[in-house]
Amino acid sequence: MPATRRNFLQSLAGIAGATYLADSPVLANLPAADQLYIACNAYTWHTFYQRAGKDWYANLDASLADFASSGIQGYEPSVNTAADFKALAPLLKKYNLEMRSIYVNSTLHTAEDADKTIQNVTAIADAARPLGVKIVVTNPNPLRWGTNPADKSDEDLNIQAQNLNRLGAELRKRGMVLAYHTHDMEMRNAAREFHHMLLATDPQNVSLCLDVHWIFRGSGNSQVALFDIVKQYGKRITELHLRQSKGGIWTETFGEGDIDYARLVKALQATGIRPMLVLEQCLEKQSPNTMDARTAHRQDLAYAKTLFSTFAG
Repeated sequence: MPATRRNFLQSLAGIAGATYLADSPVLANLPAADQLYIACNAYTWHTFYQRAGKDWYANLDASLADFASSGIQGYEPSVNTAADFKALAPLLKKYNLEMRSIYVNSTLHTAEDADKTIQNVTAIADAARPLGVKIVVTNPNPLRWGTNPADKSDEDLNIQAQNLNRLGAELRKRGMVLAYHTHDMEMRNAAREFHHMLLATDPQNVSLCLDVHWIFRGSGNSQVALFDIVKQYGKRITELHLRQSKGGIWTETFGEGDIDYARLVKALQATGIRPMLVLEQCLEKQSPNTMDARTAHRQDLAYAKTLFSTFAG
């Protein structure tokens, strides 16, 4: 699935999370106290469209009309270049959608690739900032994914952490926040890559986008590991990617299942933070097939509003 996501990102032509902590790296303002901002990632809709034999990007105007009809307020797109906003910006305005965060691809474990990545991402950030973007999410590319994965060396991880910190510092100068994201790959080998990216970077430059289910799956479907990470790095969480499963298989809608999200809400409140909420209830081959994207996302939104109702004020 992650390999598919990366292929999808590479094929594209085309907030803010906040905390109550004084030492938070998040610079964005909270929405009004009576509001609960909930966004959704583009990749989620891509998987629903793909299942239906459609292409999310074939007609972005029609796709975003479908998105807006679900009632979801915020859109988190995957962006490859600053030029992507030329087509996207007027459509966001047309459908009254906010864009407080974006997802960008990156390669940071070699000097040459890192320089190119940082140049590209800062150009993206400069174009995104006037559109309301405050959080830039990235998951540094692996060496190789799939059935025969390859792990980065210690040298690779040291270089990657230095460049992740450098990218975060550049975004911080722009009043924006870099949020480190992971899939299951970074949890291999005692989660050495995951932990080093956080322990070897400045919290003021690098925050955490906690993709709840990838942490859960990457640690062997372990809530122990998930909540240990929340306990250890909770103050750095600026964004949540929300997904659920039953019996280890991604469900069609966000609701009750393997992960105790009610416990997660309490844990975040105990830490004193209120990260931005981004639905990412993607589909995999074994997922149920009972409804279309609009119906599923309306249910996702309703459940998330109830689950995170205490975040509204």
